[in-house]
Amino acid sequence: MTSPEQRHHRIGLLLVAVAALAWSSAGIFVRLIGADLFTMLFWRGLFSGSSVFLLFIWLERGQTLAILRSLRWPTVAVALLSALSMISGIGALRYAAVADAMVIYATVPFVTAALAFAFIGERPSRSTLVASVVALAGVGIMLWGTELGGSLLGQSLAVLMTLGMAGFTTIMRRHREVPMLPAMAASAWICSFVCLWWADPLGISAADLALCAMFGVFQNGLGLALYTFGSKRIPAAEATLLAALEVPFTPLWVFLFLDETPAVPTLLGGGVVLVALFAHIFWELRSKSRASEGEFLPAP
Repeated sequence: MTSPEQRHHRIGLLLVAVAALAWSSAGIFVRLIGADLFTMLFWRGLFSGSSVFLLFIWLERGQTLAILRSLRWPTVAVALLSALSMISGIGALRYAAVADAMVIYATVPFVTAALAFAFIGERPSRSTLVASVVALAGVGIMLWGTELGGSLLGQSLAVLMTLGMAGFTTIMRRHREVPMLPAMAASAWICSFVCLWWADPLGISAADLALCAMFGVFQNGLGLALYTFGSKRIPAAEATLLAALEVPFTPLWVFLFLDETPAVPTLLGGGVVLVALFAHIFWELRSKSRASEGEFLPAP
């Protein structure tokens, strides 16, 4: 790997990791916002989609309309799959046991690796696969003792959530030249539209509306934008693996800011996930640095 490619990969790792950290703040907002679930998600989708689209306009400026006219099926597919992942994720947590949803979601790096290999010929690195297995074990530890056996509907929605994320990540990786911020904005708006039918948008308090705005812009909008930029720079399976940073950090932020003490299995399993992910990052950076240095060694 050349030095520019190595730098490109490092930036991708950083962007996806920060996106996962942004997503992990969801627990704080969910605890603080008093509005019902669907009203909260309606406003979150509205604010997040608008913030991502405004970022797209600011980045492209005079080219905005031309780019929008040129968008084709990859953008539509990413928007629909991302929306599917969001909506089914909400449904999975509502109708399935949390343990069921989390375990199914933890398989997303493997599903992504299979899709990326089948459709774009991208092979995951050994480090990615090993870290994915260890992270999956860590999720299992986090959920130790948690009741399983949610409804078949909830479990099916968790599968759809996993397939949706794996699918849109693979498409973004394949079509790296296509601006995907409009697709991310559209996916948030679609989610908002679906939630509208069960929401009470005008019944929300001013304080909750302000929190929903921060929820949408900083948790979902920022996360979607950073993941869009980062996932184009690194293999698809690696992107979804790093997104798993959201899992251990969510209870950590709730503990630090809201003093909600997590259970011992959550702490142990979260530690295993963190070790797996940071070890993977360190290994990937080290191996690629060695490969880059090898290109400049004199021939024997």
